[in-house]
Amino acid sequence: MKLAERMNRLGTETAFEVLAKAKALEAQGKEIIHLEIGEPDFDTPANICEAAKRALDEGYTHYGPSAGLPALREAIAEDISRRRGIQVSPEQVVVTPGAKPIMFFSLLACVDEGDEVIYPNPGFPIYESVINFLGAKAVPLQLKEEKEFSFDMDDLRKIISPKTKFMIINSPQNPTGGVLSLEDLEVIAELAIANDVTVLSDEVYCNIVYVGEHHSIATVPGMEERTILLDGFSKTYAMTGWRLGYGVMSKPLAEQVARLQTNSNSCTNSFVQMAGVEAIRGPQDGVERMVTEFKRRRDVIVDGLNAISGIRCLKPKGAFYVFPNITQLPLGSEQLEDYLLNEAGVATLSGTSFGKFGDGYLRFSYANSVENIEKALVRIEKALAKL
Repeated sequence: MKLAERMNRLGTETAFEVLAKAKALEAQGKEIIHLEIGEPDFDTPANICEAAKRALDEGYTHYGPSAGLPALREAIAEDISRRRGIQVSPEQVVVTPGAKPIMFFSLLACVDEGDEVIYPNPGFPIYESVINFLGAKAVPLQLKEEKEFSFDMDDLRKIISPKTKFMIINSPQNPTGGVLSLEDLEVIAELAIANDVTVLSDEVYCNIVYVGEHHSIATVPGMEERTILLDGFSKTYAMTGWRLGYGVMSKPLAEQVARLQTNSNSCTNSFVQMAGVEAIRGPQDGVERMVTEFKRRRDVIVDGLNAISGIRCLKPKGAFYVFPNITQLPLGSEQLEDYLLNEAGVATLSGTSFGKFGDGYLRFSYANSVENIEKALVRIEKALAKL
């Protein structure tokens, strides 16, 4: 069978490949500490699970509207309006099975072949993958350690061109844990407006912030109509396997994105959507406890990594990742990823999994217990001492 040429341009998410390698080693009897996968290790709160069970009993087992059930779209619109301080209507919301479809559908709807799309690098690998798949030109915007993994606004000015159609930003950020300030967002907004650029703002980690507060570019004057806000339930509510996400955008674009959903997924699972209503409108104490625990783990892993010779690690302001600099070690990022998995039994990710500017770094997810993080740190230090 001959595949379409476009399949050669489609990337992947390396975390799942490393997870598969780690599982294979576990099957051979080796103990692996998983710091590679970006998934909360907490259970979904009980009230959300109970809501899904009730929905099944109440008959939410059929097709729903492609854009999402009215109850969830209303809950999302109210939540975004309250937390972001902007007026959002249910007609601006499209609910999808996970947040990734919003990336795909937004780019499909807005970008033609040959258009330029600016995206953060190192960044979530699916951004670059989808841009390339569509035949657009992926233009990386380097996130810099010396700027706490923000970027130089002059760098952004230099790479915007008449062909720039779309820009992706992510805050809090995967893989670095960096957070864009309100001042950063205001400059991005100024450039987006001046150059007629649509912005996809990936805010899936917006509730996991340790320093200050989360800011959305959608709240900057002039940006509400040109921003696509991406969010979901996986990280905030430990609902990764439920596959529930959404986008908030202008009504005309929401109609087009819903058409793309009709042509692909038909709709999002109905009883899962009703669980989403409970997640938003129910008690939030589970989220608060999870974030408090993540902050404790962050401090443990940052202090532990900085105590290891040859590693330098910034303290992230959000999400649940650290992105330590390993340029003083004798192995490169990809070699060190393999070495730590096989020699230390610690699964991590090479910084190059997140783009060319991730070279010289590793990503650790601290969505694991303090006990396992401390054990991993001991193993890493012992393994590196052998190099």
